[in-house]
Amino acid sequence: MGFFDFLNEKIAIDLGTSNTLITYKGKIAVDHPSIITINQITGKIIAVGKEAGMMRGKINKNIKTIYPFNNGVISNFDASEKMLKTFIKKLSSLNASVFSSSYNMIISIPCGSTEVEMRAVQESAKRLNAKNVFLIHEPIAAAIGGGINVLEPKGNMVVDIGGGTTEIAVISLGRIISGQSVKIAGNVFNEDIIQYIRESRNLHIGESMAEKIKIKIGSAIDNLESPPEKMHIEGRDLLTGKPKQIQLSYKEIAKSLEKSIIQIENAIMETLSEIPPEISADIYNTGIYLTGGGSMLRGLNERLSRTTELPIHLGEQPLETVVKGSDIVLKNLEHYNSVLVQDRR
Repeated sequence: MGFFDFLNEKIAIDLGTSNTLITYKGKIAVDHPSIITINQITGKIIAVGKEAGMMRGKINKNIKTIYPFNNGVISNFDASEKMLKTFIKKLSSLNASVFSSSYNMIISIPCGSTEVEMRAVQESAKRLNAKNVFLIHEPIAAAIGGGINVLEPKGNMVVDIGGGTTEIAVISLGRIISGQSVKIAGNVFNEDIIQYIRESRNLHIGESMAEKIKIKIGSAIDNLESPPEKMHIEGRDLLTGKPKQIQLSYKEIAKSLEKSIIQIENAIMETLSEIPPEISADIYNTGIYLTGGGSMLRGLNERLSRTTELPIHLGEQPLETVVKGSDIVLKNLEHYNSVLVQDRR
């Protein structure tokens, strides 16, 4: 690879509250939990991503687990920069010396991001040697990644359920014409599960266990056609303090998530009620595109279809649509220039 080729290097980043994905040369090169563990005394990084995730809840008091992104925006600048630096170094074909030159980068951000939050993302990226930093709203990137032509004069609705936020957006002519960011998503589902098991089963479980339960038997409805088997889970008995194992069914998880799912449904209905009639007609015909890790919850598409009385389309790899869409935009900047978040300074 010649030096001049490198000037056109392109990196797309999806900074998720739960996972960070990075594409390089059109492929997903990094897919790690957005977690970093740091020694509080020396400030040294101990682990990043998957390695840090495995330490969650199992470390001593001198080691701190940090989640640099909260609700899709940077909440800890220092940690987010250290984490991104480590991830970018992992892009195997790029060694440290190559990284002294610059490259083009696109980063997806929640549609509710403020000017300050957007600037923070740009500043961080610049410090990582990015020559040009482009920003794109997550729902638009998700739509492009899902194969929707966002530039045509037609309304499309995207619901992107991530780790920290659920982004609901109605897109036409490459712009979000209506939408909202709701702070209810995968992480809140985990909290709901922890609380339910604590209150109904007197068992205290950790975050990692809640995540496993959600993946293995999580459900948005309590009458699945092909239900998962009951799951054995371990935690601490709140009455005796001893370790204990219980069995859980998917119906209990559906019950624990009910309140949060109703809030997502209400936000979708609210967005649908605020759009112009011509766009409503389009959405009646095209339905709603569901994406993001949270969209993989069993029975959710069926439930949303019942609530909205619209067809719900679930993408093939919902976790990857945002970063794939960002990557497509970065490769075709002239074509997609209008979808980028323009700096209003």
